[in-house]
Amino acid sequence: MEEKQILCVGLVVLDIINVVDKYPEEDTDRRCLSQRWQRGGNASNSCTVLSLLGARCAFMGSLAPGHVADFVLDDLCRHSVDLRYAVLQTEGSIPTSTVIINQASGSRTILHAYRNLPDVSAKDFEKVDLTRFKWIHIEGRNASEQVKMLQRIEEHNAKQPLPQKIRVSVEIEKPREELFQLFSYGEVVFVSKDVAKHLGFQSAVEALRGLYSRVKKGATLVCAWAEEGADALGPDGQLLHSDAFPPPQVVDTLGAGDTFNASVIFSLSKGNSMQEALRFGCQVAGKKCGLQGFDGIV
Repeated sequence: MEEKQILCVGLVVLDIINVVDKYPEEDTDRRCLSQRWQRGGNASNSCTVLSLLGARCAFMGSLAPGHVADFVLDDLCRHSVDLRYAVLQTEGSIPTSTVIINQASGSRTILHAYRNLPDVSAKDFEKVDLTRFKWIHIEGRNASEQVKMLQRIEEHNAKQPLPQKIRVSVEIEKPREELFQLFSYGEVVFVSKDVAKHLGFQSAVEALRGLYSRVKKGATLVCAWAEEGADALGPDGQLLHSDAFPPPQVVDTLGAGDTFNASVIFSLSKGNSMQEALRFGCQVAGKKCGLQGFDGIV
């Protein structure tokens, strides 16, 4: 019997990456050390990592015609990502991000350009054959539509025996009030450092304790905090922690959070404990930070 897939629902963008020896000052003219195109977007990046780790995965997000879409599609196919549920929209264009990477530190600054491309809707999600999937991960975007998607998964799971139930995770990365309704969905909820700080928390542990009441019964809340590692809090009330695993030299932190999320999901989908998954997520994210792009993390 063919192994079931992991589905990631969310964004794909084109990253235009510029590597510089130091960040440019205002009103100056300086050369890049290098420039490249790279497929980006949270759900898209997580698919890349899942595929590299050996998972069968699929991407559901909006696409648009044009040479940018051709580049994005070719790269998704190169990483063996199933695209049967990607939605070709009739309006808008694939978003782009201009990324400036400081070669000295590996840190990055991102400028997003959205181009009126609609997000996938609950109606689009109705076409998804849920029996194909063992795990569905939702990148928080158009939350009102995504709540309907999550409710459809809940209704499906209610009719299934335990081994056939789909495991669900959600990511709340942007500090937008609309997204906070997603806290109450998902077996695993990833909340970002940015959201935690926006809500007044100064550490991952503070955020987990302060936000755990928002998740549904039995869920685990996860918060990564860059070089301080990552923490998780589950229904037993026990705080779990993993230190970070920094590479010998930080080269590129772009997509490190997406790498962490995907690696945690991969580990949990293989039956590992949350403690093991946290550690694995930090290990793979650390390795990614020592690489340019994602290829080579395994």
